[in-house]
Amino acid sequence: MSRIDIVHFNETSQNQMDLNLLFFGKEECLSGHTWGPGLRDCYIIHYIHKGSGQFRVHERTYELTTGHGFLIPPDTLVYYEADAEEPWTYSWFGFRGLHAKSLMQRANLSLYHPIFHSCSRTMENFYDDFALARTEQGGDVLIQSMIYRLMAELISASPPSVPEAKASHPKEVYVRKAIEWIESSYSQKISVMDIARSVGLDRTYLSGLFKAQFGVSLQTFLLEYRMNRAVELLRNPDLTVSDVSRSVGYTDPFLFSKMFKKVTGHSPRASRKRQQKLPDS
Repeated sequence: MSRIDIVHFNETSQNQMDLNLLFFGKEECLSGHTWGPGLRDCYIIHYIHKGSGQFRVHERTYELTTGHGFLIPPDTLVYYEADAEEPWTYSWFGFRGLHAKSLMQRANLSLYHPIFHSCSRTMENFYDDFALARTEQGGDVLIQSMIYRLMAELISASPPSVPEAKASHPKEVYVRKAIEWIESSYSQKISVMDIARSVGLDRTYLSGLFKAQFGVSLQTFLLEYRMNRAVELLRNPDLTVSDVSRSVGYTDPFLFSKMFKKVTGHSPRASRKRQQKLPDS
C-alpha cells in the first residue's frame, strides 16, 4: 500500500517574499503510480530516494532512478509515473518567491533542463529535517535557512558555469543591483525613477527586465516588497499601523492601507489579527 505524507503551510504565515516554502511531502509509490498530465502554480522539486520512474515535460521523457531529482516549473504541463517493477519513493517541496526563478537559473534548472543528480545528505533528508523543524521554537526561521541550503545544494549539483557567463548576462547584474538598492532604501520615499537612476538605466527598460525575470513590473515589485515587509512589521504589537506605514516608505497611512489591501487582500489591522490567531507551530 502506498504511504504518503504531505505538510502544507498556512499561506498567511508565508510572508518572506524572497523565497517561500509552501509545502513538502514524501511518498512510497505503488507500482505504476502516476500524476498528470497536469500543472502547478509554483516551483516543485522532487528527489528520488529509491526505485525508478519516468518524468515527462516539454515533449521529452526522462528515465530517472535513485539520486536523481526533477523540477516542475510553474504553469507547465508535466506527467510522471513510477516504474512497474521498482516504483520510486520520493520527497518533494513546493516554493515560490521573487528569488525563486533566479535561483533556479543559477542551478541550471528549467523547462529545458529539469533534471539534477545529488547524493548529499541535505537532499536525502530534507523531508525529515523540515518535519522536525516545524516542532521547534523558531522553526519558521530554521525552515527558511534550510530552504536556502537546499537551493545551495542544487546550485552546487549543477554543471560548472562557463567563465564568460557573467559578462554575457549584464541584464541580471542590473536587476540584482536594483534589488539590492530596493532592500536598502525601501523605507524611504523612493520611486521607480530613483531605482533606475541608481543602476544607470532608463526606467522603462529596467522595468522590462523585471517583467522578464519576475513576471511583474518594477513598480509592482517595489510595492510588493514594501507590503511584504509591512506584514513582517505588523507582527510587532508595539508598532501602530502608522509606524509600519512610515517604516516602509509611506507618509500617508490611508494610502498605505489602500496599497496593503490591494497586495494582500486584507487591511493592515485585519492582517495583524489573522497573524495573532495563527498557531505557534
